[in-house]
Amino acid sequence: MRWTEIEMTTRRAFLAGAAAASLAPAASWSDVGSPTYLSAAMTPESAYRLYGIGEDLDLVFSVPLPGRGHAAAAHPHRPEAVAFARRPGVFALVIDCREGRADRRLEAPPERHFYGHGAFSQDGARLYTTENAFEEGHGVIGVWAANEGYRRIGEFPSGGVGPHDILHLPGSETLVVANGGIDTHPETGREKLNLPTMRSNISFISPTGRIDAIWETPEDQRLNSMRHLAAREDGLIAIGCQWQGDVMAGAPLVGMCRHDAPLNMLDCDRKDWRAMHGYIGGVSFANGGDGICVTAPRGKGMARFALGAAKSVEFTNGDDICGVATAKGGVVISDGAGLLQRLSADPLQRRFPLTWDNHLVRRG
Repeated sequence: MRWTEIEMTTRRAFLAGAAAASLAPAASWSDVGSPTYLSAAMTPESAYRLYGIGEDLDLVFSVPLPGRGHAAAAHPHRPEAVAFARRPGVFALVIDCREGRADRRLEAPPERHFYGHGAFSQDGARLYTTENAFEEGHGVIGVWAANEGYRRIGEFPSGGVGPHDILHLPGSETLVVANGGIDTHPETGREKLNLPTMRSNISFISPTGRIDAIWETPEDQRLNSMRHLAAREDGLIAIGCQWQGDVMAGAPLVGMCRHDAPLNMLDCDRKDWRAMHGYIGGVSFANGGDGICVTAPRGKGMARFALGAAKSVEFTNGDDICGVATAKGGVVISDGAGLLQRLSADPLQRRFPLTWDNHLVRRG
């Protein structure tokens, strides 16, 4: 066969394959059981895996992880998740949940490390990651082109120190970042280097990096590290904090804000704040957005706040409850003893031989 014939045959085969590929349905989350939640866990064999969890709390898929996870970001369309190493970590894995494999490993650039959380743009074209620029002592948001093999295309300031959780406002590309205020450096591990001067904030940032609003903790709550976020459909942001001072001070640990409304800490008796041991592990809206649910793994339980009702708080006891995510009419929680429990008018409880990690991430 002459070269021109080979070339033409190869071209025809390529075009035919491209045409067939264009007609083939794109992979979607329905290909892996349409999971409602994602969470990392440790198995009885001390292996680590990422699990997809259905609406009825059944396990619909699992894929291996090389080490302990923290949180995951679910692609809005493809059955793909980015699993972040336990903070501070220098890698994140892009996982093909349909094939059950890690397709790519994202490496933090020099003098950067991840803080355990990330968020996709609404169209799935960009991944945003919270990172520590540890030599400069401030936070950055890394930007990755998810449709181009997760190529890193830039970064911009997070608006503070120690950015942890990140999400985008519902119906908007505006990013919301919880800058926890704590400066760390790889040479000193998780040692907190700036407690005498720390100050936490919530920043609202455009996808181009423009900071539109920053809401700081008040001076008398300077040691409150705002860590975790949840968003209601109308743009209300719920915030879970971790107090860096004396737990017996009974500092408020749960707050709210909006893009155009500053931080407002929820009211609660000091003894109730003390019962949470200064540590909120996760936060979620509950009951259709009429309440906020927070987990307190060090305080052995969780609390539900009714919005609009002063000092209306309900406690549920339980060991090592940390993961929490919204469910129809309520919330789902997870703990370190394998429990998945839906707290709603239609309650459900399942237990697995797993140690669930910190976060239960709702997909979409």
